[in-house]
Amino acid sequence: MTEISLTKARAIVRNILKKGREMELKPLSVVVLDTGGHLKAFEREDGASPGRFEIARGKAYAVAMTHMTGSALMARAEQQAYFVNALNGAFGGQVVPVPGGVLVKDNRGRIVGAVGVSGDTSDNDATAAVAGIEAAGLTGDA
Repeated sequence: MTEISLTKARAIVRNILKKGREMELKPLSVVVLDTGGHLKAFEREDGASPGRFEIARGKAYAVAMTHMTGSALMARAEQQAYFVNALNGAFGGQVVPVPGGVLVKDNRGRIVGAVGVSGDTSDNDATAAVAGIEAAGLTGDA
C-alpha cells in the first residue's frame, strides 16, 4: 500500500470519532488526506463549528507536505517562527502547525497519508487521531 485506501480512511474517521466520544471530547472534525494532500475522507460531528474543517485540513496538510508531525511543526514554529511562516507562505496559508496533525504509516513504516483532527485541545485531538489510526490497523506518528 503506497496510498491510503478509501476503506481505511473511512475506518480511521469512524475510530477517531469513537475515541473522541470515549474521551468525552468536544465535537470533532476529522480529515484524512492522501500523501499528495488530497482529501480522502471527512466528517464533522454535530455541534462542531463549521470552521473546524479548515483547521483539521490544515493540520493534516502540514504533516502531509513536510513529513513532520504536528508536534514537531509546533516546536519548530516556537524555535524558528520565520521558517514556519515561510513554509505557510509557500503552501498558500494552508499550514496549521500544531498537534492534531498526524502522519499515517503502513506496517513497513511508509507514509500513506495524513490525518487532521480539530475540536478539542490540540493534544486531545492528537491522542484521538493516533488511537483511531491504530484501531484501523495502521500507525500514527503524532
